[in-house]
Amino acid sequence: MRKVFILLLAALLIGALLSLGLQYDSGYIRISLGNYLIETNFWIGVLLILVITLVIQMILVTARRLRSGSGLVSTWLNQSAERRARRRTTQGLLALAEGNWPRGRKLLEASAGKADTPLINYLAAAQCAFECDDHDAVDDLLRKAFESTPGSDLAVGITQAQLQIAGQRYEQALATLIRLRKQAPHHPFVLKLLRTVYEALEDWKELSSLIPELRKRDLADAEELQTLERKAWHNLLHRAADDIRRQSPGARDLSPLIQLWDELPGSMRRDEFTIHEYARNLALLGDEAQAETLLRKVLRNHWSDELVNLYGRIEGEKPDEQLLAAERWLQDRPNNPELLLALGRLSLRNELWGKAREYFETSLRLKRNTETIAELARLNAHMGHEEESNQMLLQSMLKDSGLPNLPMPKA
Repeated sequence: MRKVFILLLAALLIGALLSLGLQYDSGYIRISLGNYLIETNFWIGVLLILVITLVIQMILVTARRLRSGSGLVSTWLNQSAERRARRRTTQGLLALAEGNWPRGRKLLEASAGKADTPLINYLAAAQCAFECDDHDAVDDLLRKAFESTPGSDLAVGITQAQLQIAGQRYEQALATLIRLRKQAPHHPFVLKLLRTVYEALEDWKELSSLIPELRKRDLADAEELQTLERKAWHNLLHRAADDIRRQSPGARDLSPLIQLWDELPGSMRRDEFTIHEYARNLALLGDEAQAETLLRKVLRNHWSDELVNLYGRIEGEKPDEQLLAAERWLQDRPNNPELLLALGRLSLRNELWGKAREYFETSLRLKRNTETIAELARLNAHMGHEEESNQMLLQSMLKDSGLPNLPMPKA
């Protein structure tokens, strides 16, 4: 209130002074410019000078505001550019979804500078460039995406890895993902992408090391992870066995295979399929005794038809004790066809021909099995029952051939 009073008082004083000045002496102002002569009342001239000064001042202030971007015109221009960028971004994303890669890339890249989220524009434009097989442009757009938004290195890196995997550039994808894992060691999607790359590169060692982390983070179904883990370790076992097989037969060192078995996690050392692969490779490399010992220990506590079938194929150091061990299992499983087949084979190793034939026939009555038929037919042939052996093989072949039941001439 006090300020308003002071302003009013000042205005009255100025008005009074101007009134006195006009009454005292009007005077005049003359301005000569070339052939032009301008004359006016003194006070009107003063008023014109003040008006011109105010106009110039307003022009300067307006220009300064436009230059600083804070003026109304500048604001309007910026808002118009942003609306146009949003519209082009939407059109670009629609083109990307429709598969129009060149148009999508053009719209998204052109509008990125004024877009609300330039990171999204550049990443989507990189996807378009990838679909156009322009890998140099992909790298350039990803670089722009990284520079456009601070703290976007993880998002850009994941997009880059995905595009590299999609383009089957697995070595580059691996380098990208290893860098990302250093930044975010437990990032779920980085771990999933690493799994994909290790499988594609058949890097079973690194994959086997990654699986416990995948299981801990619950990044896949338990059964799926078990199958994947089994696949990784089986391939490592096969690779170790192949390396040993390439050595000279008389100087083969099985320690790498045995050491690998010791490195297996407990779940795999109890897995019947993994035990089967390890024992089978041991037997093929000449250490049937160790394979037989392992299988006997496992079968004593954990039964498996697959393992007992392999047990019947392996020759231990003492075939008689091997047969006795299998016959003890028969007390608990008298009607197991796989065990009876294995007992027939172990009886053959002990040259117990009649017992072997009995085991084979009992197994065949319980389950029709090609292996059992072949073993029995071979044994009959060597025992002098060639006609019976041939008849058995013929019937087996005809029954398994899928031939239709047709009339045949009598013998």
